[in-house]
Order: sequence, then structure tokens, then C-alpha cells
Amino acid sequence: MSNSQPLQNPVALVISDVDGTLLDENKQLTRGAPAAVQRLYAAGTRFTIASARPPRMVHGLVLKLEVREPFACFNGALYVRPDLTVMHELPMSPTDAQTLADQIVQDGFDLWVWTDTDWYVSNPTGPHVAHHEEQMGRKATPLTTRDMSQFKVLKLVGVSDNHEALAQAEAELKEHGSPSISATRSSPYYLDITDAKANKGEVVLTLSQMLHIPTGRIATIGDMTTDTLMFHQSGVSIAMGNATDDVKAQAKYATRSNEEDGFAYAMDHFVLGVAAQPTAAD
Repeated sequence: MSNSQPLQNPVALVISDVDGTLLDENKQLTRGAPAAVQRLYAAGTRFTIASARPPRMVHGLVLKLEVREPFACFNGALYVRPDLTVMHELPMSPTDAQTLADQIVQDGFDLWVWTDTDWYVSNPTGPHVAHHEEQMGRKATPLTTRDMSQFKVLKLVGVSDNHEALAQAEAELKEHGSPSISATRSSPYYLDITDAKANKGEVVLTLSQMLHIPTGRIATIGDMTTDTLMFHQSGVSIAMGNATDDVKAQAKYATRSNEEDGFAYAMDHFVLGVAAQPTAAD
């Protein structure tokens, strides 16, 4: 990885992760991000996001950053326009949804079920539910059945503050799970499970086709294992400074952390190839 170097080929599109990348540890938009996105636009570079979150939880961010392109939610199980019009969705097969929901519960994790219209939780008072409710501006719907055929499942989430157990479950699913599903942690306490084609690597390929931009002219930036899938499909890949060493090793560049305006630094140094611009004082 290089620390700072102008790119030989101009980047036409930047795809950014959200949590840990555009947001700081308090889940607030990093100070320099809006101006950095405007500098991308001024240079003729397009910008969008790819997130494990549902559309409702990123729409405010989309508005603040003035995102103009389609963006991906649920790691690519759902594509929407900035006005939240649904463009494409990729639900899990009923068989996979049932098998994995049962496995999540058997492993002792809370189960979250995301559909195109609702969010169901097995434990309404469980960890991270209240924060999500605050972010969503609505209460979760209690999950009253384990019959996944009742839902059009876009994403299942195993939720636990036992990070080691969740990491072990992720490893086991990657080694022994069905090839028709994708299982990756979007944070230490969320294990996201979607259809195999709903992953951030496929997001790069899908947006490349949608927007008619070669993957070699796409830059991606993120901090988690889920983001390495898009690193492998893009011409330029940037790991946040708060990423683990394993994630950094799979990126072409490493930037500063999300507490040090790492997104803005990366846009200036690795995408635009210019000196970092000062950010306004608080």
C-alpha cells in the first residue's frame, strides 16, 4: 500500500461504505465528508454509497451528501434511487432463509429479519435494537413466527455482543454454508446474511453496468470484511485507518481513521490526487 500518490487513470465513480467510513464512532457524518463529495462532483467524479443499512437509515445521509446516483442497501439486496424509488431487489430463497434463521437462533444470537417493507426482531429489548429504532425513527416489529415463508427476506442478521462467537459463526458459514448465500459481519456485533449475489463485490459490478462505468475507473472505500469484496472488483481500493490489518492488506491504499476525517483525506489524496483541503472549524 502507498501513502499518497496521484492516480494515473481518473476515477469516474466512488462507492463508499457508510459505518466506520463516512460516519464516526458516534454514528455522525465526519466533518469533511460533505465538502469532499462536492470536490468529487466538481472534478466530474460521481459518488454513491453501499451499505448494510436499509434505505430509511441512509436517506438523511444521501440528502446531506447530495447523492445523485442509485445506491445499494442490505449489501446489494436492494438498489434504490435517491428519492427511495426501488430499482432492483434480490431476496433470499425461502429455503435458505429458513435454514439460516434457524441456525442463527440455535447459535444463541438474536434474529433480525429485513424485508422490503419492515424490520422484525426476535428480541425487542435486545442489544442494538434501541439504537436502530432511533436511527430508523420507528419501532421494530416483534418477530412472532420463525416461519420465513411468511416474508420476502432481503437480509437476515445474527446479533450478539459476543463478538468472538459471531466471528466463529461467520467463519463456519463461509466454510460450510450454502454457496447460494453470503455471510459477512458488517460490524463486530452484526452477522449479515443475504443471497450470494447480494454482496458488495456484486454492488461494484452492478453499478458498473447501471452507470456504464468500467470497474477499473471505480474507487471503493471501507473498513470491514464486507468491504474487501468491493475492493477486489474495483480499480482503486482504499481501507480506512480504523480497519483491521487484514482489511488494509486487501486494499491498494490506506487512509486515516474515521475519527481523523479519513474519508475526506482519501478523496483528496487517492482519488483527486490533490493536497488535502482544510475543513471548516466547528
